[in-house]
Amino acid sequence: MIRTASMILSVISHAGDNTGDMNKDMTVPIEDGFINIRVGAIIMKDGKFLMVGNERADYLYSVGGRIRFGETAKEAVIREVYEETGIRMETDRLGFIHENYFYGDAPSNMGKLVYEVSYFFYMKTPDDFEPVSSDFTEDNSKEHLVWVTPEDPRTIYPNFFRSELLHPEKNIKHFVTDER
Repeated sequence: MIRTASMILSVISHAGDNTGDMNKDMTVPIEDGFINIRVGAIIMKDGKFLMVGNERADYLYSVGGRIRFGETAKEAVIREVYEETGIRMETDRLGFIHENYFYGDAPSNMGKLVYEVSYFFYMKTPDDFEPVSSDFTEDNSKEHLVWVTPEDPRTIYPNFFRSELLHPEKNIKHFVTDER
């Protein structure tokens, strides 16, 4: 067990990307894949929710990113929202825990199996919220923010946002997606 824990800590401390900030991200290579621990923000306004797209992908995904080693999920989502929107927001509550198996499409995980655990937080959206995106993906694709309605035909991840955000509940829900 000590050997496994030290190997994981070694991997976390040596993972990296172009920005130098990912050296603490909670991404662990395992066999021929990865384990990610991630946060996502649920930012809602006028019946829409905020998603992110980029120049490389043909789908939208939640505002958020990987938790850094030493951060709590709540600290991570506040940091990620600020990095991706330029606005410091407070969390309202935890809404979903999502276990997700999928094959990666980013340069660092292309074709590899990823097991990702995400914590999705409802955020307290200010009335004058006007996000500005200046973030980039790990391969330097510019990201852009998009307001989405549940009826929007574009592919979004997580897909359960379409139904669950129509009638938000106070309890925490658990979802499992398996695209293996």
